[in-house]
Amino acid sequence: MDLKIVLVVVCLYALVITFTEGIPKCCIKTKNIPRKALLKVERFEMQTSSGACDIPALVLYLKNQRNPICAHPKMKAPMMILWHRMKQSRQKSK
Repeated sequence: MDLKIVLVVVCLYALVITFTEGIPKCCIKTKNIPRKALLKVERFEMQTSSGACDIPALVLYLKNQRNPICAHPKMKAPMMILWHRMKQSRQKSK
């Protein structure tokens, strides 16, 4: 009898882990990002409102920061320009 209970608990635990990994992490709101913070961006991606998330946002992953920052999608163009300049300056320094 105890073995059945343990087996059911283990199956439920595995099921919960599987379902929680499938839940997307979405930006709920966006905020203005200072230019200094943009210099610390390691990577970024666009969140669209057509999928599981409700609002479009630019998701920024910064150095030495665990959680991403959600910026307004209009920041994508300045971010692309800054990203391109940073790549060029890295290549010149090599």
